[in-house]
Parts: sequence; structure tokens; C-alpha cells
Amino acid sequence: MKKIISLTVLNKSGVLNRITNLFSKRNYNIESISVGHTENEGISRITCVVHVESDSVIEQITKQLNKQVDILKVVDITDQAIVARELALIKVLATPQTRHELYSLIEPFRASVIDVSKESIVIQITGESNKVEAFIELIRPYGIKELARTGTTAFPRGSQKSNIQRSTYSIV
Repeated sequence: MKKIISLTVLNKSGVLNRITNLFSKRNYNIESISVGHTENEGISRITCVVHVESDSVIEQITKQLNKQVDILKVVDITDQAIVARELALIKVLATPQTRHELYSLIEPFRASVIDVSKESIVIQITGESNKVEAFIELIRPYGIKELARTGTTAFPRGSQKSNIQRSTYSIV
């Protein structure tokens, strides 16, 4: 199962290396990882997408990450209401005959053309991973020359409902 872990870390050299070593020592594969500054100076957010066999494995990973000195907070946000986005840049073969078809595919996905040359166009698409994946599969027959993806960046939505089941009892 795919899990998304959000880490808040001190922005120091070696932090990312220690985190990835923790995963590799335990033979866990990171499907994607994105890192960037937060609103607070000296603090970064890391979003990891990990494929694990069970919830107990993700719990173990979370506990191990929490032991690291430079990690401030670790949260498994998979089951929360989250905002998640990914960016992809795709260079596609584009002959004069296929350009119109490509533009008609780009528009519904709200992607944009950011570079045009005689034999290719570069398309930028952002959105959830499944949207990006669907678009890539749709344009693959035209011939993808190059592809670069950022990986998922995510955090919880503004208001979260509690997952705790509340029981009500009546004496009547």
C-alpha cells in the first residue's frame, strides 16, 4: 500500500542523507521524495511517498524517523484530507500534423505548453499523481522524448474532521 509521510526538519546539511539512509538500511523503497523550505526560516518540509506491506511497517518507520535529532515532526497523512500535487515536464515529438491533436489533449487537462521547437513541444502539467499519470499515458503514442517529474508534495487541508468514533449513550 502507498503511504504519504510529511516530515518537518531543520534545514541542515546531511539531514536528507540520514533520512534516506534510514529507509535504505531497512530495505524500504521511497517512491518519491520532495523537499522545500517552509514559511519558517531554517525549517524544511519533506514529503515521502513509500510503498509498504502493512500499517505496522509505516508505524515503525515513523518511530524511527522521530528518533532523529534534526526531525521536528513526522506525520503519516495518507488517511487525512490532504492537498497533494505533482509537477511534470514532458517533451513530446510534435510534427506540424500532430500539433493540433496535442493541443486538443493539453487543454482538458489544464496543462500548458512552455516551449516550442520545430520537432517538439514541452508541456507542463500539475495536479494529483493519477491526473499526471493519465495525461502521460494519453500522449505516450505521440513519442515522449524526455520526462521529468517532481514527486508528490502534500500537506493536510485546513480543517480536519476527527477520525475518532464517538459513542452516544442514552438512559431512556
